[in-house]
Amino acid sequence: MTQTRTRPLPDRHGYFGDFGGRYVPETLMAALDEFEASYKNLKKDRSFRAELDEILTEYVGRPTPLTEAKRFAEMCGGFRLFLKREDLNHTGAHKINNAIGQALIAKRMGKERIIAETGAGQHGVATATACALLGLKCVVYMGEVDMARQELNVFRMRLLGAEVVQVSSGSRTLKDAINEAIRDWVTNVRTTHYILGSVLGPHPYPMVVRDFQSVIGREALGQLRKKVNMLPNVAVACVGGGSNAIGLFYEMLKHASIRLVGVEAGGRGPKLGDHAARFSGGALGVLHGTRSMILQDEFGQIAETHSISAGLDYPSIGPEHAYLQQIGRIEYHDCSDDLALEAFHKLSECEGIIPALESAHALGWLLRNGNAIARDSVVVVNLSGRGDKDVPQIAAMGA
Repeated sequence: MTQTRTRPLPDRHGYFGDFGGRYVPETLMAALDEFEASYKNLKKDRSFRAELDEILTEYVGRPTPLTEAKRFAEMCGGFRLFLKREDLNHTGAHKINNAIGQALIAKRMGKERIIAETGAGQHGVATATACALLGLKCVVYMGEVDMARQELNVFRMRLLGAEVVQVSSGSRTLKDAINEAIRDWVTNVRTTHYILGSVLGPHPYPMVVRDFQSVIGREALGQLRKKVNMLPNVAVACVGGGSNAIGLFYEMLKHASIRLVGVEAGGRGPKLGDHAARFSGGALGVLHGTRSMILQDEFGQIAETHSISAGLDYPSIGPEHAYLQQIGRIEYHDCSDDLALEAFHKLSECEGIIPALESAHALGWLLRNGNAIARDSVVVVNLSGRGDKDVPQIAAMGA
Protein backbone atom coordinates (compact mmCIF):
# COMPACT_ATOMS: atom_id res chain seq x y z
CA MET A 1 0.00 0.00 0.00
CA THR A 2 1.35 3.43 -0.92
CA GLN A 3 2.32 5.55 2.05
CA THR A 4 3.32 9.18 2.41
CA ARG A 5 5.93 10.39 4.84
CA THR A 6 4.87 12.17 8.01
CA ARG A 7 8.30 13.24 9.28
CA PRO A 8 11.39 14.70 7.64
CA LEU A 9 14.15 12.27 6.78
CA PRO A 10 16.93 11.39 7.26
CA ASP A 11 16.89 11.18 11.05
CA ARG A 12 19.71 12.71 13.10
CA HIS A 13 21.88 9.62 12.50
CA GLY A 14 21.43 9.86 8.74
CA TYR A 15 18.95 7.01 8.29
CA PHE A 16 15.94 6.74 6.00
CA GLY A 17 14.18 3.93 7.84
CA ASP A 18 16.52 0.94 7.58
CA PHE A 19 18.78 2.61 5.03
CA GLY A 20 21.56 5.19 5.14
CA GLY A 21 23.91 6.01 8.00
CA ARG A 22 27.69 6.40 8.02
CA TYR A 23 30.01 3.48 7.39
CA VAL A 24 33.40 5.11 6.91
CA PRO A 25 36.91 5.07 8.38
CA GLU A 26 37.29 7.05 11.61
CA THR A 27 39.54 9.47 9.69
CA LEU A 28 36.52 10.80 7.80
CA MET A 29 34.08 11.21 10.68
CA ALA A 30 35.30 14.69 11.65
CA ALA A 31 35.15 15.82 8.02
CA LEU A 32 31.58 14.57 7.70
CA ASP A 33 30.61 16.32 10.95
CA GLU A 34 32.18 19.54 9.65
CA PHE A 35 30.38 19.24 6.32
CA GLU A 36 27.01 18.55 7.98
CA ALA A 37 27.36 21.44 10.42
CA SER A 38 28.44 23.84 7.66
CA TYR A 39 25.55 22.78 5.44
CA LYS A 40 22.95 23.21 8.19
CA ASN A 41 24.29 26.66 9.06
CA LEU A 42 24.53 27.80 5.45
CA LYS A 43 20.97 26.65 4.72
CA LYS A 44 19.86 29.45 7.04
CA ASP A 45 22.42 31.98 5.73
CA ARG A 46 20.72 34.50 3.44
CA SER A 47 23.97 35.57 1.80
CA PHE A 48 24.80 31.97 0.89
CA ARG A 49 21.32 31.39 -0.51
CA ALA A 50 21.52 34.63 -2.50
CA GLU A 51 24.93 33.71 -3.94
CA LEU A 52 23.71 30.22 -4.90
CA ASP A 53 20.50 31.55 -6.46
CA GLU A 54 22.39 34.15 -8.47
CA ILE A 55 24.79 31.55 -9.89
CA LEU A 56 21.94 29.15 -10.70
CA THR A 57 20.08 31.91 -12.53
CA GLU A 58 22.83 33.90 -14.24
CA TYR A 59 25.39 31.13 -14.85
CA VAL A 60 23.60 27.77 -14.88
CA GLY A 61 20.47 29.05 -16.63
CA ARG A 62 17.69 28.16 -14.21
CA PRO A 63 14.79 27.80 -14.32
CA THR A 64 15.06 25.17 -17.04
CA PRO A 65 12.11 24.98 -19.50
CA LEU A 66 9.27 22.48 -19.43
CA THR A 67 8.76 21.31 -23.02
CA GLU A 68 5.69 19.46 -24.26
CA ALA A 69 6.63 16.48 -26.46
CA LYS A 70 3.46 15.89 -28.47
CA ARG A 71 4.73 13.57 -31.20
CA PHE A 72 6.67 11.32 -28.83
CA ALA A 73 3.63 11.21 -26.52
CA GLU A 74 1.50 9.84 -29.36
CA MET A 75 3.95 6.96 -29.74
CA CYS A 76 3.64 6.22 -26.03
CA GLY A 77 -0.14 6.31 -25.63
CA GLY A 78 -1.47 9.76 -26.33
CA PHE A 79 -1.34 11.45 -22.90
CA ARG A 80 0.17 14.92 -22.47
CA LEU A 81 3.93 14.57 -21.95
CA PHE A 82 6.22 17.29 -20.61
CA LEU A 83 10.00 17.06 -20.47
CA LYS A 84 11.82 18.86 -17.66
CA ARG A 85 14.79 20.16 -19.62
CA GLU A 86 17.80 19.68 -17.35
CA ASP A 87 19.72 19.05 -20.57
CA LEU A 88 19.59 22.82 -21.13
CA ASN A 89 21.55 23.63 -17.98
CA HIS A 90 25.09 24.93 -18.44
CA THR A 91 27.28 21.79 -18.88
CA GLY A 92 24.29 19.84 -20.22
CA ALA A 93 22.86 17.99 -17.22
CA HIS A 94 21.32 18.27 -13.77
CA LYS A 95 24.66 17.58 -12.07
CA ILE A 96 25.63 21.27 -12.02
CA ASN A 97 22.91 22.04 -9.41
CA ASN A 98 24.70 20.01 -6.74
CA ALA A 99 28.26 20.73 -7.90
CA ILE A 100 27.81 24.48 -7.54
CA GLY A 101 26.12 24.11 -4.15
CA GLN A 102 28.80 21.86 -2.66
CA ALA A 103 31.66 23.89 -4.16
CA LEU A 104 30.27 27.01 -2.47
CA ILE A 105 30.12 25.15 0.86
CA ALA A 106 33.68 23.88 0.40
CA LYS A 107 34.94 27.39 -0.23
CA ARG A 108 33.21 28.67 2.89
CA MET A 109 34.81 25.80 4.86
CA GLY A 110 38.22 26.97 3.62
CA LYS A 111 38.89 23.89 1.47
CA GLU A 112 41.08 24.65 -1.55
CA ARG A 113 41.07 21.24 -3.23
CA ILE A 114 38.08 19.33 -4.58
CA ILE A 115 37.88 15.68 -5.57
CA ALA A 116 35.03 13.96 -7.37
CA GLU A 117 34.11 10.73 -9.09
CA THR A 118 32.26 10.40 -12.37
CA GLY A 119 30.72 7.67 -14.52
CA ALA A 120 29.08 9.26 -17.55
CA GLY A 121 31.33 12.27 -17.09
CA GLN A 122 28.57 14.80 -16.45
CA HIS A 123 29.25 15.13 -12.73
CA GLY A 124 32.96 15.42 -13.45
CA VAL A 125 32.33 18.17 -16.00
CA ALA A 126 29.97 19.96 -13.60
CA THR A 127 32.47 19.77 -10.74
CA ALA A 128 35.34 20.95 -12.95
CA THR A 129 33.14 23.83 -14.09
CA ALA A 130 32.24 24.83 -10.52
CA CYS A 131 35.91 24.71 -9.52
CA ALA A 132 36.95 26.82 -12.50
CA LEU A 133 34.30 29.38 -11.58
CA LEU A 134 35.27 29.52 -7.90
CA GLY A 135 39.05 29.11 -8.21
CA LEU A 136 39.38 25.67 -6.63
CA LYS A 137 41.77 22.86 -7.57
CA CYS A 138 39.91 19.88 -9.03
CA VAL A 139 40.79 16.16 -9.33
CA VAL A 140 38.28 13.77 -10.91
CA TYR A 141 38.46 9.96 -10.68
CA MET A 142 36.99 8.01 -13.61
CA GLY A 143 36.99 4.34 -14.53
CA GLU A 144 38.98 3.25 -17.56
CA VAL A 145 35.89 1.77 -19.26
CA ASP A 146 33.93 4.98 -18.75
CA MET A 147 36.81 7.11 -20.01
CA ALA A 148 36.83 5.12 -23.26
CA ARG A 149 33.10 5.55 -23.87
CA GLN A 150 33.00 9.18 -22.70
CA GLU A 151 36.12 10.62 -24.35
CA LEU A 152 34.43 13.95 -25.06
CA ASN A 153 33.67 14.57 -21.38
CA VAL A 154 37.22 13.60 -20.41
CA PHE A 155 38.52 16.26 -22.79
CA ARG A 156 36.02 18.80 -21.44
CA MET A 157 37.15 18.19 -17.85
CA ARG A 158 40.80 18.68 -18.77
CA LEU A 159 39.93 21.76 -20.79
CA LEU A 160 38.30 23.17 -17.65
CA GLY A 161 41.53 22.68 -15.71
CA ALA A 162 40.74 19.45 -13.87
CA GLU A 163 43.12 16.55 -13.43
CA VAL A 164 41.37 13.35 -14.59
CA VAL A 165 42.74 10.21 -12.92
CA GLN A 166 42.13 6.92 -14.73
CA VAL A 167 41.01 4.04 -12.49
CA SER A 168 42.01 0.62 -13.84
CA SER A 169 41.04 -1.60 -10.89
CA GLY A 170 37.98 -3.80 -10.52
CA SER A 171 35.27 -3.27 -13.11
CA ARG A 172 36.96 0.02 -14.12
CA THR A 173 33.65 1.89 -13.85
CA LEU A 174 31.91 4.21 -11.39
CA LYS A 175 32.13 1.90 -8.37
CA ASP A 176 35.90 1.78 -8.64
CA ALA A 177 36.18 5.51 -9.27
CA ILE A 178 34.36 6.11 -5.97
CA ASN A 179 36.74 3.72 -4.20
CA GLU A 180 39.74 5.74 -5.38
CA ALA A 181 38.13 9.08 -4.54
CA ILE A 182 37.47 7.90 -0.97
CA ARG A 183 41.10 6.73 -0.62
CA ASP A 184 42.26 10.17 -1.75
CA TRP A 185 39.93 11.87 0.72
CA VAL A 186 41.20 9.79 3.64
CA THR A 187 44.77 10.83 2.76
CA ASN A 188 44.05 14.54 2.20
CA VAL A 189 41.03 15.12 4.41
CA ARG A 190 42.22 18.41 5.99
CA THR A 191 42.58 20.31 2.72
CA THR A 192 40.11 18.48 0.51
CA HIS A 193 36.34 18.30 0.11
CA TYR A 194 34.80 15.38 -1.77
CA ILE A 195 31.90 16.49 -3.98
CA LEU A 196 29.92 13.28 -4.29
CA GLY A 197 27.64 13.44 -7.32
CA SER A 198 24.62 11.38 -6.35
CA VAL A 199 22.34 10.67 -3.38
CA LEU A 200 24.81 8.04 -2.19
CA GLY A 201 27.57 7.79 0.36
CA PRO A 202 27.66 8.48 4.09
CA HIS A 203 25.38 11.00 5.78
CA PRO A 204 24.97 13.92 5.06
CA TYR A 205 25.59 13.37 1.31
CA PRO A 206 22.22 11.77 0.41
CA MET A 207 20.43 14.66 2.13
CA VAL A 208 22.64 17.45 0.77
CA VAL A 209 22.56 16.25 -2.85
CA ARG A 210 18.79 15.70 -2.64
CA ASP A 211 18.22 19.20 -1.34
CA PHE A 212 20.30 20.84 -4.05
CA GLN A 213 18.57 18.77 -6.76
CA SER A 214 15.04 19.32 -5.41
CA VAL A 215 14.91 22.54 -7.41
CA ILE A 216 13.99 20.32 -10.39
CA GLY A 217 10.67 19.12 -9.01
CA ARG A 218 9.88 22.45 -7.37
CA GLU A 219 10.21 24.21 -10.72
CA ALA A 220 8.33 21.48 -12.59
CA LEU A 221 5.30 21.70 -10.28
CA GLY A 222 5.15 25.47 -10.64
CA GLN A 223 5.50 25.30 -14.41
CA LEU A 224 2.77 22.67 -14.73
CA ARG A 225 0.39 24.77 -12.65
CA LYS A 226 0.89 27.61 -15.13
CA LYS A 227 0.66 25.41 -18.24
CA VAL A 228 -2.17 23.01 -17.36
CA ASN A 229 -3.36 24.22 -13.94
CA MET A 230 -2.91 20.82 -12.34
CA LEU A 231 -0.46 18.43 -10.74
CA PRO A 232 1.03 15.72 -12.95
CA ASN A 233 -0.61 12.32 -12.81
CA VAL A 234 2.69 10.52 -13.41
CA ALA A 235 6.35 11.54 -12.99
CA VAL A 236 9.15 9.39 -14.45
CA ALA A 237 12.94 9.53 -14.11
CA CYS A 238 15.87 7.21 -14.67
CA VAL A 239 17.70 5.98 -11.56
CA GLY A 240 21.41 5.26 -11.26
CA GLY A 241 22.55 6.48 -7.86
CA GLY A 242 19.34 8.48 -7.94
CA SER A 243 20.07 12.22 -7.90
CA ASN A 244 18.01 13.31 -10.91
CA ALA A 245 15.11 11.10 -9.86
CA ILE A 246 14.96 12.33 -6.26
CA GLY A 247 15.41 15.84 -7.65
CA LEU A 248 12.17 15.46 -9.61
CA PHE A 249 10.29 13.42 -7.03
CA TYR A 250 11.14 15.06 -3.70
CA GLU A 251 8.69 17.97 -3.89
CA MET A 252 6.03 15.58 -5.26
CA LEU A 253 6.20 13.04 -2.43
CA LYS A 254 3.62 14.90 -0.39
CA HIS A 255 1.08 14.72 -3.23
CA ALA A 256 -0.33 11.20 -2.94
CA SER A 257 -2.14 11.54 -6.28
CA ILE A 258 1.13 11.63 -8.25
CA ARG A 259 2.39 8.25 -9.42
CA LEU A 260 6.19 8.23 -9.19
CA VAL A 261 8.18 5.85 -11.40
CA GLY A 262 11.93 5.28 -11.21
CA VAL A 263 13.56 3.41 -14.09
CA GLU A 264 16.72 1.37 -13.58
CA ALA A 265 19.12 -0.07 -16.15
CA GLY A 266 17.84 -3.45 -17.36
CA GLY A 267 20.98 -3.91 -19.45
CA ARG A 268 21.26 -7.08 -21.53
CA GLY A 269 18.98 -9.23 -19.38
CA PRO A 270 18.07 -10.48 -15.89
CA LYS A 271 21.24 -12.47 -15.17
CA LEU A 272 23.43 -11.02 -12.41
CA GLY A 273 26.21 -9.10 -14.12
CA ASP A 274 24.08 -8.20 -17.15
CA HIS A 275 22.15 -5.29 -15.62
CA ALA A 276 22.17 -2.62 -12.91
CA ALA A 277 18.63 -3.06 -11.55
CA ARG A 278 19.08 -3.13 -7.80
CA PHE A 279 15.44 -3.77 -6.97
CA SER A 280 15.24 -6.68 -9.41
CA GLY A 281 18.22 -8.60 -8.05
CA GLY A 282 19.73 -6.75 -5.11
CA ALA A 283 19.96 -7.34 -1.37
CA LEU A 284 20.60 -5.18 1.67
CA GLY A 285 24.25 -4.32 2.22
CA VAL A 286 26.82 -1.58 2.74
CA LEU A 287 28.78 0.09 -0.04
CA HIS A 288 30.67 3.38 -0.17
CA GLY A 289 29.64 4.47 3.29
CA THR A 290 25.90 3.83 3.22
CA ARG A 291 23.45 0.98 3.79
CA SER A 292 21.15 0.31 0.86
CA MET A 293 20.12 -2.20 -1.80
CA ILE A 294 23.17 -3.65 -3.56
CA LEU A 295 23.75 -6.09 -6.39
CA GLN A 296 25.88 -8.83 -4.84
CA ASP A 297 26.57 -12.52 -5.30
CA GLU A 298 25.69 -15.39 -2.94
CA PHE A 299 28.86 -14.72 -0.92
CA GLY A 300 28.10 -11.02 -0.45
CA GLN A 301 30.69 -9.86 -2.98
CA ILE A 302 29.74 -6.80 -5.03
CA ALA A 303 28.54 -7.98 -8.42
CA GLU A 304 29.67 -6.73 -11.79
CA THR A 305 27.05 -4.60 -13.50
CA HIS A 306 26.24 -3.65 -17.07
CA SER A 307 24.41 -0.82 -18.77
CA ILE A 308 24.78 0.85 -22.13
CA SER A 309 24.68 4.03 -20.07
CA ALA A 310 27.76 4.87 -17.99
CA GLY A 311 25.66 6.94 -15.59
CA LEU A 312 23.38 4.04 -14.60
CA ASP A 313 26.09 1.37 -14.30
CA TYR A 314 26.34 1.25 -10.49
CA PRO A 315 25.66 -1.70 -8.13
CA SER A 316 23.89 0.27 -5.38
CA ILE A 317 21.18 2.91 -5.10
CA GLY A 318 20.66 5.91 -2.84
CA PRO A 319 19.26 4.98 0.61
CA GLU A 320 16.27 7.31 0.31
CA HIS A 321 15.22 5.48 -2.85
CA ALA A 322 15.52 2.16 -1.02
CA TYR A 323 13.29 3.50 1.74
CA LEU A 324 10.71 4.94 -0.66
CA GLN A 325 10.56 1.64 -2.52
CA GLN A 326 10.15 -0.26 0.74
CA ILE A 327 7.17 1.84 1.86
CA GLY A 328 5.61 1.72 -1.61
CA ARG A 329 5.71 5.43 -2.37
CA ILE A 330 7.80 5.06 -5.54
CA GLU A 331 7.62 2.12 -7.94
CA TYR A 332 10.80 1.02 -9.69
CA HIS A 333 11.02 -0.74 -13.03
CA ASP A 334 13.81 -1.39 -15.49
CA CYS A 335 14.46 -0.66 -19.15
CA SER A 336 16.75 -2.70 -21.38
CA ASP A 337 19.67 -1.38 -23.42
CA ASP A 338 17.75 -2.02 -26.64
CA LEU A 339 14.62 -0.21 -25.49
CA ALA A 340 16.65 2.77 -24.26
CA LEU A 341 18.37 2.96 -27.66
CA GLU A 342 14.98 2.88 -29.39
CA ALA A 343 13.74 5.77 -27.23
CA PHE A 344 17.00 7.66 -27.84
CA HIS A 345 16.42 7.53 -31.60
CA LYS A 346 12.68 8.20 -31.48
CA LEU A 347 12.89 11.32 -29.32
CA SER A 348 15.70 12.63 -31.52
CA GLU A 349 13.76 12.00 -34.72
CA CYS A 350 10.32 13.24 -33.68
CA GLU A 351 11.12 16.07 -31.24
CA GLY A 352 14.56 17.31 -32.31
CA ILE A 353 15.91 16.61 -28.80
CA ILE A 354 18.83 14.19 -28.38
CA PRO A 355 18.55 12.78 -24.84
CA ALA A 356 21.32 11.35 -22.69
CA LEU A 357 21.28 7.56 -22.68
CA GLU A 358 20.45 7.76 -18.97
CA SER A 359 17.28 9.78 -19.65
CA ALA A 360 16.43 7.51 -22.58
CA HIS A 361 15.75 4.73 -20.05
CA ALA A 362 12.87 6.75 -18.57
CA LEU A 363 11.58 7.43 -22.09
CA GLY A 364 11.97 3.76 -23.00
CA TRP A 365 9.82 2.72 -20.06
CA LEU A 366 7.11 5.07 -21.35
CA LEU A 367 7.37 3.62 -24.86
CA ARG A 368 6.76 0.13 -23.46
CA ASN A 369 4.19 0.97 -20.76
CA GLY A 370 2.54 4.22 -21.81
CA ASN A 371 -0.56 2.55 -23.25
CA ALA A 372 -1.61 1.71 -19.68
CA ILE A 373 -1.66 5.41 -18.76
CA ALA A 374 -4.99 7.20 -19.32
CA ARG A 375 -5.05 9.48 -22.36
CA ASP A 376 -6.24 12.46 -20.30
CA SER A 377 -3.19 12.16 -17.99
CA VAL A 378 -0.36 14.64 -17.62
CA VAL A 379 3.06 12.98 -17.47
CA VAL A 380 6.39 14.66 -16.69
CA VAL A 381 9.77 13.07 -17.45
CA ASN A 382 13.05 14.43 -16.17
CA LEU A 383 15.33 14.82 -19.18
CA SER A 384 18.37 14.71 -16.94
CA GLY A 385 20.98 15.42 -19.60
CA ARG A 386 21.66 15.89 -23.28
CA GLY A 387 22.95 13.14 -25.50
CA ASP A 388 25.93 14.80 -27.19
CA LYS A 389 28.24 12.81 -24.92
CA ASP A 390 26.69 9.52 -26.09
CA VAL A 391 26.67 10.14 -29.86
CA PRO A 392 30.25 8.87 -30.48
CA GLN A 393 29.53 5.68 -28.50
CA ILE A 394 26.30 5.01 -30.40
CA ALA A 395 27.89 5.83 -33.73
CA ALA A 396 30.75 3.40 -33.02
CA MET A 397 28.18 0.69 -32.18
CA GLY A 398 26.42 1.29 -35.47
CA ALA A 399 23.23 1.64 -33.47
